[in-house]
Amino acid sequence: MTKRRVLPLVWMAFSGGGVTSAMFLPVLVFLFAFAFPLGWIDPPSGEHLRAILGNPLTFLVLLGIFTIMLVHAAHRFRYTLYDGLQLKWRWQIALLCYGGAVVGALAAFLILATAMG
Repeated sequence: MTKRRVLPLVWMAFSGGGVTSAMFLPVLVFLFAFAFPLGWIDPPSGEHLRAILGNPLTFLVLLGIFTIMLVHAAHRFRYTLYDGLQLKWRWQIALLCYGGAVVGALAAFLILATAMG
């Protein structure tokens, strides 16, 4: 029997996070850094945003997007420290990076749950 490895799942999460980041972050930056503050587009009302977040499917999609982006960032930062800075603390860096992603995902859960209300 072959030994199953977790590395393909980590690379799949890295790839999914990269695609998700490339698709959603430019749109969010455009909206919240330019379009809404400069008055090009009217921002949605607070009631409208709460109604959108009230849907459990929206909650799950947003939580998934934030989590996969954090995993992507953690993986990228981890290998930047390994390869770019040539740091040799393998498990400590992995624990710091992926632990930060877990903490960020929990924070996203709490913020979304609070906003959902």
